[in-house]
Amino acid sequence: MSLWLHLSSFFPHNPPRLNSHAAAAAAALTTVSISGLAAIALRIKSTDKNNTCSQSVMWASLSLSTDSTVDPKTGVSFPDVTKDGRRLMGIGLRKASLLGLKSLDIYAFGVYCDGNGMKELSDKYGAIPVSELQKSREFVGDVRDQDIGITVRLQIVYGRLSIGSVRSAFEKSVGSRLKKFSGSDDKVLLGRFTSMFKDEYKLPKGSVIEISREKGYVLVTKIDGKVVGQVQSKLLCQSVLDLYFGEDPFDRKAKENIQYGLASTLLERAKL
Repeated sequence: MSLWLHLSSFFPHNPPRLNSHAAAAAAALTTVSISGLAAIALRIKSTDKNNTCSQSVMWASLSLSTDSTVDPKTGVSFPDVTKDGRRLMGIGLRKASLLGLKSLDIYAFGVYCDGNGMKELSDKYGAIPVSELQKSREFVGDVRDQDIGITVRLQIVYGRLSIGSVRSAFEKSVGSRLKKFSGSDDKVLLGRFTSMFKDEYKLPKGSVIEISREKGYVLVTKIDGKVVGQVQSKLLCQSVLDLYFGEDPFDRKAKENIQYGLASTLLERAKL
């Protein structure tokens, strides 16, 4: 599956102006946050054969932080823990091509997991080292398929993105996953999901979309904190989560870090 999506329509967006004092403060905070994460990013991109060591550096930063993690590529800040206690496993970037001519950063994303839910898998995987567990397709598949609370937070970084473009992109990507897992097109189920992204919603830069699997395989979608719809379907939950840490993800490096975070979380919970 291609990593690229094509945008069909755009909305102009003018970011708010900051006064000189606010701008200076924001610039200082941004410089501090990005410089710290940049060092981590450099280690993750290292060609060192021991990639697990580099991933452990990032996971340690996520585990020990009490505030937020900044994506060094976009400057987007992700809370390390959600309001309902889910922890950040890793972050990534969704890119797109405009008419095949220019690469654009569309949204940064973070994947969060309920550590308590991971304990359900500890009997099966609790004795396996992190370096081995993170590469286990069976483990990743169980996390994707079991009734464990997971949230994918999307933060828009492209200021001219339309809700119609998002809806169209999900029709293609989620639609292909529904077929992958069920063996057939399920246009009714797909429509129940994509219909949540109504034209009345606007997505200026900084908008946040949260897609969460809640208890009972209920997929809940929020836009800027407002619930816009929910669907009870194990198949739909599988299909959406597979986009971010499945076999053919939007961001492969993010997948590796997310899987490391999931494995680390499970082993942490197994010791409790």
